[in-house]
Amino acid sequence: MASMNKKIIQKNWAAAGFSMLEALIVVAIGLLLTAMAVPSARTAIATYQLDAAVDTAAGALQGPRYQAIMHGYTYQVDFNGTTNQIQLSSEIPPATTFSSIGSAVPISTSAVTVGVGTPNSSSAGHLILQCKPNGSVTTASGQAMPASLTITYNGTTKTLTVSNYGSVSIH
Repeated sequence: MASMNKKIIQKNWAAAGFSMLEALIVVAIGLLLTAMAVPSARTAIATYQLDAAVDTAAGALQGPRYQAIMHGYTYQVDFNGTTNQIQLSSEIPPATTFSSIGSAVPISTSAVTVGVGTPNSSSAGHLILQCKPNGSVTTASGQAMPASLTITYNGTTKTLTVSNYGSVSIH
């Protein structure tokens, strides 16, 4: 009786599990689903990288504007379209020229392209915005207000528009 139960158990055990064909089908389905997900993941990552660069540029303007209001002197934000960097400067009285605050920082670690519109000849490749103590924002690089800045990454472009009072809209 014991040997008979042993044969039944061995027979059922041999029938349990997956055949090689079943395992290959499961692996093929998994590979197919992964192949379908990769383009979506790449698109999502590119969107996040572009959004991060846009948020950096918008924040680079809002912070100095608040500082100008709080401290009572003018701050300047230089968006450099050639190097894709931002430089912050201030004009602390009694100074009559701007002094850099720290070093220039990149808008993004990703390969974004920054478009700064059409500045005057002395500011080629730059959008220079000055944040005044009364909350207003003006350009020092010749562009008309409202000023526009474009950021492009992986074929997608977003435009930041800055109003006379520092309101930033993103399109």
